[in-house]
Amino acid sequence: MSNHLLIIANSARMLAQAAQRAGFIPLVIDLYADMDTRQSARAWRQVHSLHQNDIAPAVDFFLNHYPIKQAVYGSGFEAFPESLPYLQQRLDLRGNAPETFANITYKPYFFQVLARLNIPYPASVFTAPDDPEGWLSKPLHGQGGIGIRLWRTEGGAPACYWQEQRSGSPHSVLFLADGRHAQVIGFNRQWTVAHGEDLFIFAGVINQTGLSDKQKSLIGRWLEGLVTAFNLKGLNSLDFIQDGGDLWVLEINPRPSASMQLYPGDLLACHISGQLSSAQSWPVTQASAYQIIYAPCDLGIPTTMQWPENCMDVPPSGVICRTGQPICSIIAHHKTAQGVGEQLQYQQRAIFSQLHFI
Repeated sequence: MSNHLLIIANSARMLAQAAQRAGFIPLVIDLYADMDTRQSARAWRQVHSLHQNDIAPAVDFFLNHYPIKQAVYGSGFEAFPESLPYLQQRLDLRGNAPETFANITYKPYFFQVLARLNIPYPASVFTAPDDPEGWLSKPLHGQGGIGIRLWRTEGGAPACYWQEQRSGSPHSVLFLADGRHAQVIGFNRQWTVAHGEDLFIFAGVINQTGLSDKQKSLIGRWLEGLVTAFNLKGLNSLDFIQDGGDLWVLEINPRPSASMQLYPGDLLACHISGQLSSAQSWPVTQASAYQIIYAPCDLGIPTTMQWPENCMDVPPSGVICRTGQPICSIIAHHKTAQGVGEQLQYQQRAIFSQLHFI
């Protein structure tokens, strides 16, 4: 079988690099065509969106020029789930099947399954609450926290649902699945930033948490039930809130997530095979974090830009980043979580000191 692998995502850099390390020849379709994505891929095509009409010409190009059999999808299909059946018709689509993806991202069914499995989640409704106090409006097909806002009764709210706002800190657990069992890779703490009315945009993740062993064991049992209920395959992540001893599940990301970069091993090969790993555990020997740097205002990337070490998703010179758009991302490692935080701040300052603010 050909070792060419087609990768389609909003941003494909993470998966392209993982594919290259695993011995595949990455071919990429994504929205940004960042410099390090281009360096990792044998060939790439930039598209406006992951809508079927936008990706179809790029898929045709690769099928006509390369011996591709398999494809992997990453982030971004939450808004375009109809593109996945199209990809499945054209290629051997690895990871979760389109019907699994659709079931996971169809919120009424997802919450119904959580209730059946006795897994706690914030109260969620599909008719606007009369009293907005304590409620968030969330897009039905959201991703990365974009579009999550405090609920206001005035104005329309197309294609959204409403969820009770819970205090606590956002967390995730990265896991492998084979349709019957779950294998935990690691638990992570996340953080968010606000842009305009969007208050909870995903900004970073670190492989350090304050979760107790009891809580981790409980989440592991939840995953076993969810894997069977949805027939999950490959790499997935479960987002949840922790407030002291309380836990509430938010959603499952049924595809490789950013936290994949914080752990060693060939996780992409497991994702493609649909099998659990032979490794029994992924001990965390150091604190590792991934952070997205967003533009605080309109700015440009100068030709003299010197990107710090461990900077990822690097845009070409001359690109204009609009307010709230990602500029790049950074990864840091240290013995302690505090040391990681200091490194991230240092790298961010080094980036902002060179940018052209418009």
